[in-house]
Amino acid sequence: MKNFILFLVILLTLASCGASKNYLERSDADRALIDAAKKLDKNPSDEKALAAVPILYKSVVASHLAKIKSYRSGSDVARWDKIIAEYQDLQTAYNAVLQSSGAFKLVNPQNFSTELLEAKQNAAEEKYAAGNVYLAKSDRESAKKAYSLFSRAEKYIPGYKDAQQLKEQAYENSIVNVVITPVQDDSYFFNSGFGNYGYNYSNEYFQQNLIRDLQNTNNSNRYAARFLTDWEARRNNVTPDWVVDLRLRNMSIPFPFTNSYNRRVSNRIQTGTDTSGKGIYQTVYATITVNRTSFTATANMEVAIRDLKTNRNISMRTFRDDFRWLQESGTFTGDSRALNNSDWAIINNVNYRNAPRQEEILYELYRDIYPQVRNNILYSVDW
Repeated sequence: MKNFILFLVILLTLASCGASKNYLERSDADRALIDAAKKLDKNPSDEKALAAVPILYKSVVASHLAKIKSYRSGSDVARWDKIIAEYQDLQTAYNAVLQSSGAFKLVNPQNFSTELLEAKQNAAEEKYAAGNVYLAKSDRESAKKAYSLFSRAEKYIPGYKDAQQLKEQAYENSIVNVVITPVQDDSYFFNSGFGNYGYNYSNEYFQQNLIRDLQNTNNSNRYAARFLTDWEARRNNVTPDWVVDLRLRNMSIPFPFTNSYNRRVSNRIQTGTDTSGKGIYQTVYATITVNRTSFTATANMEVAIRDLKTNRNISMRTFRDDFRWLQESGTFTGDSRALNNSDWAIINNVNYRNAPRQEEILYELYRDIYPQVRNNILYSVDW
């Protein structure tokens, strides 16, 4: 306990020394000024704070104004953000002195709120003018830049001119009509007894479900895109901007293969007790013959997103998935007492299930490929 008290005293002493360190020796003059001003609120006669406040305030103002002058004469695209940040720091220093009666007696602080507002207006006007330049262009990238510039103008000055209306116009100009085609099978699918029922349905369903999902995701207008089937585009006389081609390649659904193997198991069981009551044990053995039927289906889906106006490839990706099916049954010879619950489950075929039909396999493959395809499309149309 004594050691703890001694440690606490040392810790408090060190903290006190740090707090009383000469404000003029600190590297962060802005922070030192704020701390000195607060110190005078608590102790108006603190000598270090009294000496430091006038010097620190003069230094802070001179430093920020010098930076502002440098930024104004430069060509940095972010110069207005930097100038605004400097004026905000000057206002922080002004408020620190104004709110401290002790510091206010020593310094007549300068209010830079007018200069700060003018800097924000200049920044908003610069972004607004640049936004109009991009808005006058016809390509999607320019529309996206215009949208961003008008948004930044409104961030500087909320409700600046007609930036909100121009931003909405830029969004409309950036919208692309995206046609998603049905899945094309280029896999030279080889069928070994599964049948063809449900195959075409799965391909068409993939396309239709994808479009419905993309439309629902875009209800918040986050993505500047409209999604249609090729049939909807023709029916509504919509000229597509982009096309998404879905091609199934290298699909393989092999016929189930069965192989058998033996597994020897044992168990130590109690067969009785001796005259002293101690257990008598015996090891019993059995051989399990396991018949394992399995196959692994694979599929690759190629997703090509192309700009029809420029014939430019927006994205070219291939997504792969595997589906593994396994069924086990078995028999045994030997002592049944050697078998555990897992062994009996195989022998009694507790988990027996028929081999899945082709449409079920396609569903499993599509289910895992689907979110990858959807996210790739969303990423391509995202801002």
